Amino acid sequence: MTGFFHETAFYGSDDDFLAHAVPFLENGLRAGEPSIVACAEQNTALLRGALGRDAAVTYMPGADQYARPSEAIANYRSLFAEHTASGAQQMRVVGDVPHPGMGAPWDWWARYEAAVNLAYAEFPVWGLCPYDTRTTPAEVLADVVRTHPNISTTPGAHDKNPGYREGLAASTQVPDVLERRSPLVELVDPSARGVREAVGAAIDAMGLSEDDAHDVVYAASEIVTNGLTHGIAPVRFRLWSDHARVVVTVTDQGPGPSDPLAGLMPTAETLSAGLGLWILHRTCDYVSMGRDEDGFTVRVSIGGS
Repeated sequence: MTGFFHETAFYGSDDDFLAHAVPFLENGLRAGEPSIVACAEQNTALLRGALGRDAAVTYMPGADQYARPSEAIANYRSLFAEHTASGAQQMRVVGDVPHPGMGAPWDWWARYEAAVNLAYAEFPVWGLCPYDTRTTPAEVLADVVRTHPNISTTPGAHDKNPGYREGLAASTQVPDVLERRSPLVELVDPSARGVREAVGAAIDAMGLSEDDAHDVVYAASEIVTNGLTHGIAPVRFRLWSDHARVVVTVTDQGPGPSDPLAGLMPTAETLSAGLGLWILHRTCDYVSMGRDEDGFTVRVSIGGS
């Protein structure tokens, strides 16, 4: 098989994981294809043990590669471009995408799984995203089915996925625990300047680092500007804080972007908004985007827990 393939597999034991991943990688190695593993420590150790020390596999720490979706895309695209320029006709990747069962919020990783169908499509890469059914929530598994065009239902089988749907994942946003409190700042249809001033005053006495304080003000200004420019009024701004971490939300009545790449790659179609959302995804600790009964909300978290 040559070309771009985005495949998932579900497993319920370590042996099941190896049954999917080891032949996948061994076949690539025999064909001389660059083969990459970006898994959590346990799965990395399993693969090292099964493949042997001499296997020409590139191991990337999963925690580093999957720190943020936008960084994962940028790093993978750079690596794929390097191998393609060196003459690779096909590449293989096994990666553990973070989810709540691994202690990570899912919303932006659900968007990542949808986005890579476009972000990596220009490269001859075959990516296998295995998910552990022992730890992966059911709603995450449903998103995984929706976002992968290919599925390995049994080890060695590589089929078209009838459950695949183009576009965004169906996951819903999960409000931050800080939102159970009354917001420190709440504004309706504010100017970007007014938001910057209000946010600056609200976080002035906090123990945020200089970088985090800058990121909070920038994020607040950027998502309000996007709401006012691309959304539908009223635009509601809110901020919560526990003196170490800040959560900002902006809600408008528009549908929000339909492009799976929005925020995860800088886009040329809406240069300012695409670039601003991308910067947020590269600098903030978490960025959530989605629509519920209140409207379309962008949610940003910055700072330590």
